[in-house]
Order: sequence, then structure tokens, then C-alpha cells
Amino acid sequence: MKGRVLFLACLAAAWFTLSAAAGPTLDIYWIDVEGGAATLIVTPAKQSILIDTGWAQGPSATRIHDTAAQAGVRKIDYLILTHFHLDHFGGAAELATLMPIGIVLDNGIPDHNPDGLFDGGAFTAMIQPYRNFKADRRMVIEPGQNIPLWQLGGTAPLGFRCMGARGHFVHGAKDAANPLCGGVPDHAVDKTDNRNSVVSLLQFGPFKFFDGGDLTWNMEKELVCPVNSIGQVDIYQADHHGVDLSNNPLLVRSLAPTVSVMDNGARKGGSEATLATFRSVTSIQTMYQLHRDIRGGKEFNTDDQFIANTNEKCAGNYIKCSVDPSGKSYTISIPATGFAKTYQTKSEKDRQ
Repeated sequence: MKGRVLFLACLAAAWFTLSAAAGPTLDIYWIDVEGGAATLIVTPAKQSILIDTGWAQGPSATRIHDTAAQAGVRKIDYLILTHFHLDHFGGAAELATLMPIGIVLDNGIPDHNPDGLFDGGAFTAMIQPYRNFKADRRMVIEPGQNIPLWQLGGTAPLGFRCMGARGHFVHGAKDAANPLCGGVPDHAVDKTDNRNSVVSLLQFGPFKFFDGGDLTWNMEKELVCPVNSIGQVDIYQADHHGVDLSNNPLLVRSLAPTVSVMDNGARKGGSEATLATFRSVTSIQTMYQLHRDIRGGKEFNTDDQFIANTNEKCAGNYIKCSVDPSGKSYTISIPATGFAKTYQTKSEKDRQ
């Protein structure tokens, strides 16, 4: 009897040790909102950050809610809107009817079309549901602002910081000059609200994830030149759904990601030039896409195994990243297809 009790005690101890070793992960979900943007972050302590909400029409809000539910999230603690275009703010109002939303952070709701265009009041009507949806609190986000997050014992230090908003970026006085600056021509000045996109940096121990919304070419240059205060990252969410109005080679080379993730649609986002840029950056091991771009062939797409939805009419498969509790490794998966690949997080030596 004593031997059986000892065996059960050892088995329980082994199970506890294994569970503790596996530990709570930091999870990132790139949700398919058909060419819009919706990135859900779930911390080890089960706090949630949603960056953008997809479209007002279609499955955006439902897919966000369903993905959150699968992740054990019952409330969006922080909703961050990168800018005021419909494919980013559109799903918020409907989502608020499906689950509670805590703190909303954005650039301040404009009274008129933020692209400076006369639209006969169309934007005023489109933004009304966003203006009126129920949330615990609304705030204007500021460059350099840190989002307070719970730190779970036994896991890597966790931080989330706004690195830019409304065309203003965080640069440290002691940051060294970026030697990669120069050699890439500017584009024409962008007058749309894309240029005002909120730039976010998520850190979990050594792990770093970059989300720049729809930041465009010249502003991407300003973000990392003459100094790069972000440094090298592990995962780069392709700016602006992968279009070539964004994804300046200066930015991508300076961030030197191991992985890129493109939140494109079957007919929206992506470009041959952007894929060429990604292929030219030697640090990038894998390029992921939410959709196969049906407008082009291999020059517009990564390999099929790295694409969540290969058909235009799809189930809305998401891409997931799970970061080890230590922050020293992470696994990118497409659960619907069974694909998974693990990467080692960059060390401080790697980032130099």
C-alpha cells in the first residue's frame, strides 16, 4: 500500500513539474478579418490586448470573439486602434455587443475624414458606431506610453510600449546612430491617416514583437532613422497588410526579424515588391500570410505551408504564436492545418 501511495505521489509530482515547466505562454493570434487587421495578444496572466478590429461588415467581430473564446478570453482588457480606417475600426462596435471591452486607446476620434478628403459626411456616419460603443474607459494613446500588465511569477518580464503615434516616435537620447540608414529613396508625402498609425512593441524577456499598423514608407524611415530605438525583433507584422506603400527596406532591415506575418486578404494587401524585400532580408527565416494572394503566383506568395487560408472562400483560419514562459523560444502554428514550427528567440549578442 505504501509503495502504491509513493508511486502516486511521485506521479503527481512529475505531472506538477511538467506542468510548471510547460508553464503559461504568451500567445499572439493573427485573426483572419479578410484583409483588415485584428491581432489578439493573450498574456500568461490571461490579460488581453486587441490591436484593431477588422471591418464593420462580414465576419470580423465574430471571428475575433470566437478566437478570444478559444483562448479563454472573456473580456478585451485593452483595445488599441492604430488609425481611423474602416478595415481597422469597423468591427469594434459589433464586438462590444459580443464581449465586454475595457480600456480603448486610440489617437482621438476625429470629427472629419482623417485623410483630409471631403466625403459629404460619410466618415462622420461610419465612425458613429465606434464613437458610441460601450467601453470601461477611453484614452488618447501617447508615444512612450507603457500599458500596465500583470507579471506572472515564473515567467519572463512582460512589457508593452507605444513606440509611436500621430507621426511622433520614441527615440532615446543615448541611442546610437543606425548604420543602415540611407540609400532608399523617399516616396511622395502620404497625407492619409496611415501615417499616424500607432506603433507597438511587445516584449517578453528577450522576445520582441513589432506591430506598426498601416505606417507608410517615409514614416517607417523616421521610425528607425537616424536612430533605431526599437532594435531587432523576432516577429515583424508586415505594415499595411504587406502593400508596397509601406514595408520600407530600411525598416525591415533595421528590425531584422526572424519571422514576418502578413495580415492580408485574398485580393487585398501584399505585393511583389514587399515579398522581394522580405526575401532579401537575410534574417527572415519564414514568411507567413493569412491568405494566398490569388492575384499573383510565387512572386506574390510564400510557400503554401506558411499560408493559413489558401482558398479565397475560406474558413477564416488564424495564425498563432506561443512564446515559452522564459521568452527564449516561440512556436508559430496554423492550428487548422496542423502546421507548427519552433524558433529560438534572438539573444542580446544576436541583436548587436
